[in-house]
Amino acid sequence: MKRNWQQLEQKISVKFADKNLLKKAFVHRSYLNENPGFKLGHNERLEFLGDAVMELAVTEWLFCQYPRSPEGDLTNWRASLVNSQTIAQIARELNLESYLFLSRGEAKDKNSKARQMILANVFEALIGAIYLDQGMNKSCQFIEKNLLVKFEEILENHLYLDPKSKFQELAQEKLNITPFYQVLSEKGPDHKKVFAVGVYLEDKLVAQGQGSSKQEAQLAAAQAALAKNNWKLE
Repeated sequence: MKRNWQQLEQKISVKFADKNLLKKAFVHRSYLNENPGFKLGHNERLEFLGDAVMELAVTEWLFCQYPRSPEGDLTNWRASLVNSQTIAQIARELNLESYLFLSRGEAKDKNSKARQMILANVFEALIGAIYLDQGMNKSCQFIEKNLLVKFEEILENHLYLDPKSKFQELAQEKLNITPFYQVLSEKGPDHKKVFAVGVYLEDKLVAQGQGSSKQEAQLAAAQAALAKNNWKLE
């Protein structure tokens, strides 16, 4: 598959001095398993760096933009911005998916939770590559243009509220019951495990959720329980 790197640079408004750094941000480990002679390594170290750069940039922006907001609000707002679902969606909007280097198996698996995580990781790896090639200011510009513009919608629609905390609050308020969570199943290899978790009110299974971690599955279960009971996030 031919990848137009110049077109991508134009889209993200970053012209790389080191083109290999840009390309490396898109190399998934699975591709190297099938192409051991590929000259670039996988993107996991860039992802590690980009995650830290993104978190710092978002933290500083929120700190400066909302000087009177308490730490708890800032923490929830930051979590809503840097979560994998949000940044995977941005990766799709930027069409980063078409630049991925994936194994044949991963390439076919387009709509799974694993693909969402790959896209989120690529977004972070791209930030890491921008940071190494252009520095912090350019990284912050990219983050502000593509990620922080989402914050107004998040704030307006209360998307920053944690569904697990909200379900507990409403269950206690309406039923005087504290929900609890239980792992129903674990599937897949260690590096690609999928958890199914149930949320219970007393001995009644209210809803289930899946995720690549127990915490993620709990949040999905809580969100499903809110929807099932028609309990609205306020």
